[in-house]
Amino acid sequence: MSDVIIRAEGLGKSYRINHNAPREGYVALRDVLSRQGRVLWDTARGTRRQESPAKFEEFWALRDVAFEIKLGEAVGIIGHNGAGKSTLLKILSRITEPTRGRVTLRGRTASLLEVGTGFHPELTGRENIFLNGAILGMGRAEIRRKFDEIVAFAEIEKFLDTPVKRYSSGMYVRLAFSVAAHIDPEILIVDEVLAVGDLDFQKRCLVKMATFATGGRTVLFVSHNVVAIRRLCSRCMMLRAGVVEADGSAASTVSQYLTSDASASGEISWPDGKANPGETQFGFLRARLLDEQLQSAATFYDSDNLRVELTYRLTRPLGNSRVGFLVSTSDGVAIFETYDTDRLPDLQSRPAGVSTVTCELPLSALMPGRYIVSLNAGIPDVRNLAYVEGALRFDLQASSARRFDVHVSRAGAMNPHATWSTQCDA
Repeated sequence: MSDVIIRAEGLGKSYRINHNAPREGYVALRDVLSRQGRVLWDTARGTRRQESPAKFEEFWALRDVAFEIKLGEAVGIIGHNGAGKSTLLKILSRITEPTRGRVTLRGRTASLLEVGTGFHPELTGRENIFLNGAILGMGRAEIRRKFDEIVAFAEIEKFLDTPVKRYSSGMYVRLAFSVAAHIDPEILIVDEVLAVGDLDFQKRCLVKMATFATGGRTVLFVSHNVVAIRRLCSRCMMLRAGVVEADGSAASTVSQYLTSDASASGEISWPDGKANPGETQFGFLRARLLDEQLQSAATFYDSDNLRVELTYRLTRPLGNSRVGFLVSTSDGVAIFETYDTDRLPDLQSRPAGVSTVTCELPLSALMPGRYIVSLNAGIPDVRNLAYVEGALRFDLQASSARRFDVHVSRAGAMNPHATWSTQCDA
């Protein structure tokens, strides 16, 4: 018997976008009857109204996607917004049908794609455990047997008999993941929704998914957290514009993903602003890496200071916020993260308009190699405004003033200022 548990063959998904649909706020019953009456009257008179032909654009969210996933594999799926990740998971979860191709799955499948999917807002947490468990294929006896484990993992004991419409998004996710994880599926499909939970819960989810994979079950994990992808997954697929652009080891695919769109000139700009989908208050306008002459650069020496300059626009004042960046290695290992509020706490109150913040730091603590700079802005513990992964990249080279033999290969990304001493007892 083949150990392939998921097989996708020539998957394609298209949507029709209507560019001249009437923009009515609502359609009343009288409008429908009036319109139908006009059609009948025109037909009786033998006349025909000329209507503007509909203009449709065909948008392909997925194109000719094909792959096989074996039993026990933990596979990550990465890609920028609009790459087709969520569409692929909806097809694999049988929520939507492909326009072309087919997908074959063997075994019980549990999917966690959107916050609160399968929950009834008026029912309590207790009642929704039974409802959601039944939707996912669990029998009532099985739910009763695992009920205490589900509640303990979700940590909602105090709110078990509260309607879930009063739950926070984090509580929704904890309960939804806990139910999905305890049906013992052969295939577990998880979207980025785990990002809603707190860090402790995210860690427990990653441990749970890792246990699935090591136990011979299959995990598909979509996330922008490339560190989590590398920790959990041995294999990773990268989607771009609905096409599988890379499929290989997690380390190699993550590296390709991070460096593929990163500006190699030391400067990148977004005239219309760069922010998370739906965010209108904040937007990054430009990011630059500056050398000692304050010129944009992408190559530095370990004896240099690096200046990171971030320009952003606010449509209205914003409080309790921070703007910063993350530096990671080319294969996604985070090195450090810093924000303008670390040393300038008064910047938490930001005026409307265009502002620029600059951070200067020495590069002597880093080993030579390629590094990725990702931008971040948000209100801590409230909402993320903009996260631009892999916006810039720079190469760090060893200078002649290096403190040790550069011909000797060393592990790690850090080159700390370590002080050694020796003592010899004769």
